[in-house]
Amino acid sequence: MKILIVEDDLYILDILTKNLIKNGYEVTSAENGKTGLATFEQQHYDLVISDLMMPYVSGISLIKQIRQLNKDIPIIILTALDSYSDKEMGFQSGTDDYMVKPVNLQELNLRIKALLRRYKIMSENVLEYKRIFLNYQDKSVTLNGELVSLTIKEFELLFKLLSTPNRIFTREQLMNEIWGYDNDSYDRTIDTHIKRIREKIKTDCFEIITVRGLGYKGILL
Repeated sequence: MKILIVEDDLYILDILTKNLIKNGYEVTSAENGKTGLATFEQQHYDLVISDLMMPYVSGISLIKQIRQLNKDIPIIILTALDSYSDKEMGFQSGTDDYMVKPVNLQELNLRIKALLRRYKIMSENVLEYKRIFLNYQDKSVTLNGELVSLTIKEFELLFKLLSTPNRIFTREQLMNEIWGYDNDSYDRTIDTHIKRIREKIKTDCFEIITVRGLGYKGILL
């Protein structure tokens, strides 16, 4: 597995690199956002770890540009910024996880493993958990052995939320990623589809949580 670390603090960069290599990952490092983006464009990576406060290109700008190139790759923000507004901006830019420095390396390793596992699910286009099975190829959902009737957009919305559990998606993000465009009524469109999914699927396998002021996230129970 290849991991790209973008961090301008060389001491932290060295610690992170040694830790990940020790855990069996192939690591490439970049000392600022500009170099990080150029490096990302040159080869395939399985996960990106990025600071926020960096010269030339900020972490937020870097993540947005990475998302334009690859909308599914797992991204972890590692930063000293710990306010709610900073976290909100980070998640809205497209990150999957947000950790505040100083970080516990063991916890970081666990989060990396979890994100890579979810990324594998998405790349294989199949999600199976307890009694629910989602097949992206034919857009089918099976619960307790019975087929559940969902529209294509309902399925894509559910798959997006459950294949990256605990990640917060804004309504605007979901509209852009699933419908491919944005409009003034995206709030109503997303809310209506979420309501229909909740009505059609009654289960203790997962839950779609409304995150006030942000959007939605799926959690596996």
